[in-house]
Amino acid sequence: MALDRRRFVLTGASGLVGASLGLGRPYLSRAADRPALSHGLQSGDVGSDTAMVWARADRPCRAMIEWSTTESFAQVRGGVFADALPETDGTVKVALEGLPAGQDIFYRVSLEDLAAPTIRSPRQVGCFRTAPADRRSVSFCWSGDTAGQGWGIDESRGGMTIYAAIAKNRPDFFLHSGDTIYADGPIQAEVKLPDGTLWRNRVTEEVSKPAESLAEFRGRYKYNLLDKNLLALNAQVPMLAQWDDHEVTNNWWPGEPLTRAEHLRKKYADPNVLALQVRAARAFHEYMPMRFDPAEPGRVYRKISYGPLVDVFMLDMRSYRGANGENRQTEYGPDSFFLGPQQLAWLKRELVSSRATWKVIAADMPLGLVVVYDSDRNFGSEAVAQGDGPALGRELEVADLLRFIKAAGVRNTVWLTADVHYTAAHFYDPNKAQFQDFEPFWEFVSGPLHAGTFGPNALDNTFGPQLRYVKAPPAGQVNVSPAAGLQFFGHVAVDGRTEQMTVTLKDAADTDLWHVTLTPARG
Repeated sequence: MALDRRRFVLTGASGLVGASLGLGRPYLSRAADRPALSHGLQSGDVGSDTAMVWARADRPCRAMIEWSTTESFAQVRGGVFADALPETDGTVKVALEGLPAGQDIFYRVSLEDLAAPTIRSPRQVGCFRTAPADRRSVSFCWSGDTAGQGWGIDESRGGMTIYAAIAKNRPDFFLHSGDTIYADGPIQAEVKLPDGTLWRNRVTEEVSKPAESLAEFRGRYKYNLLDKNLLALNAQVPMLAQWDDHEVTNNWWPGEPLTRAEHLRKKYADPNVLALQVRAARAFHEYMPMRFDPAEPGRVYRKISYGPLVDVFMLDMRSYRGANGENRQTEYGPDSFFLGPQQLAWLKRELVSSRATWKVIAADMPLGLVVVYDSDRNFGSEAVAQGDGPALGRELEVADLLRFIKAAGVRNTVWLTADVHYTAAHFYDPNKAQFQDFEPFWEFVSGPLHAGTFGPNALDNTFGPQLRYVKAPPAGQVNVSPAAGLQFFGHVAVDGRTEQMTVTLKDAADTDLWHVTLTPARG
């Protein structure tokens, strides 16, 4: 075994264990008594020598994790334990470090009863591929928006089948671009479709109303993990997760009073969104296989390096923004924050220091699409865009970033996003923009994964986005159910030899709708 040459770091109470501590010892199995892994396995935030793995137990117990470079586990390369306790709703997250680059890694998890350690659960096995150290080809998928607008798991229709379509592409990782759950919308047992048939949701108590308690927020993640397609994807493809608004409530901003008509309809007991945000953030970090940053425990923005060809910059466009007002400030300040100064400075530093060929900026909201904040009053900006014309409000922050990218000579940035519930390709052309001090770039929109389909939204000419492709519902149709097939994801392939990036927009049937191949600019 190579345990002495490998390091494992555990998030939470932990310790190093090896065969001498019993990882490989026989165990008893009494089905009525043994603990069980309740919601599959997940991996995430994978790099060349590190990755997160996640599991959840159905009762307090000790989770034993082993990993190997072979599916047979003929040679166990190391092991670690983590305690699954009620304080984290039975979830455990382990950061594995010292992994070999560009390698398929197999990990298996079993649970040990606290009162009778010889009683263990059966092992479950997951796998992922670490990032390469050389310039080999890389591929990944992205999308957002899961179980929204009341469209839950209809098992008679196969459940969330788009996750199976993503798995067919065998991506190195999957980027979930936010709205990983819809905490604010109830899921009813039945919904009548326009053709007269019924959509029959699987339901649980926690999804019967907008989430307010910590248990209800946790229940939303557990609900999604009832879907066989998502469970299968999680077991074999690492997830890079970010959040947007529906992990808390629709279109929220920090400090927002819960007084909008929408809030009143949802009958929130708390007067301010902060209480919801605190509980929602805890559940999000418990259930997503992402790293814990002790410098800022609730932090979502981070960089994931996936070899020499791809760096992914995961943004948080929610936690540091100013109020969702008219968004027409003429000077940059707290009211026009979107990423916020600290995150913006981090992004600039990381972009400049990146040596990857492609800098993928994972944004949970598009830059050039107009999104209304309060639909009851048709008021305010939810995203960046505030309408045609010069840069105002949050656009000042984006203008500053785009100007910096050009001045610093940062090349080959591509923006990937979701949020608006349709798919599109936008080419940002400074020659057709109101603000012109930037290099041209692409933004690709994809989603929803499993939610109502809407759109398309109006394009704002401030940064000159040119529509190169769009697929959305026919005019006048909104909240189109997943049964219509208008669910979308994107696939990105970077060729190891040419370093060209091909972006393909796909639907839930894995049909190629549109693609473009981008040649990297050389420094």
